[in-house]
Amino acid sequence: MPTVSDVVRLNERDLVTVPSSATVMEAVQVMNANRIGAVLVMDGHRVAGIFTERDVLTRIVVPERCPREAHVRDVMTSEVLCCHLLTDLDEVAALMQSQRIRHLPIVDDDGTPTGMISIGDVNAFNVRDKQATIQNLSDYICGRG
Repeated sequence: MPTVSDVVRLNERDLVTVPSSATVMEAVQVMNANRIGAVLVMDGHRVAGIFTERDVLTRIVVPERCPREAHVRDVMTSEVLCCHLLTDLDEVAALMQSQRIRHLPIVDDDGTPTGMISIGDVNAFNVRDKQATIQNLSDYICGRG
């Protein structure tokens, strides 16, 4: 069974974080610059929360808060679900579906964040895997390879 590690190996990216003291505007600028939908919020070396596009919409746009004045610590999601590199990919997909989340931080055995996996990463991996299976079956049926 594929694991988070298999996905990370294909999509090596740096973990993008912001301090909890950052304004929403600063966090959104970081997200836009990195073309990502979520950032991990840190208090020093400790994970304080996760800040996502959904947080911007539900906690800034709808209540009409000023993104230059609001701080990430006040509008982030503070209960962060995480996974490990050896977590089964089906387990990650099921967790994301059941909790209706699109991003999961990846942590090591000490709880130190090492990366982030998104539902887009999971879907892309599954599509590549299914395409490879289809190609292999097609080659087998047609006597190629």
